[in-house]
Amino acid sequence: MERLPSWLLTQTAAHAGRLVSEGFATSGGRGYHYRILNSLHQDGPTSQASLGRRTGIYQSDIVAALNELQAGEYVMRILDRTDKRRNVITITPKGRERMQELAATAAGIQDALLEPLDETERQELTRLLTKLYEHHRQGFPPLPMK
Repeated sequence: MERLPSWLLTQTAAHAGRLVSEGFATSGGRGYHYRILNSLHQDGPTSQASLGRRTGIYQSDIVAALNELQAGEYVMRILDRTDKRRNVITITPKGRERMQELAATAAGIQDALLEPLDETERQELTRLLTKLYEHHRQGFPPLPMK
């Protein structure tokens, strides 16, 4: 059983999930916070629904995460001038700083997860996982992750 790729992936994913949760918790954040701030930084302001799709976060979860980020003054919700039914989410300067802090945390988490691998092995693992992910997500939206 320990040699089945599905079992190995499942066990490693569970360990990675723990590392992500614990790693971001030490900096007072969550993985969702990093994903949202990074998306806003990289791709610019967007609606709440679009942000959920871009990050793969369920709508019910993105509302709570945005509330937390707004309370910390990391994002702003601005009423869309063209559609009064939606808000446009924008990262603030304070949010950009927070995103950089969380990016450093994310890098540390990756180092902890991939510790036994050298740089070439890390790149190869990432390439292979990307290939699997791209193949299996065809026709399916990304699964939200916490």
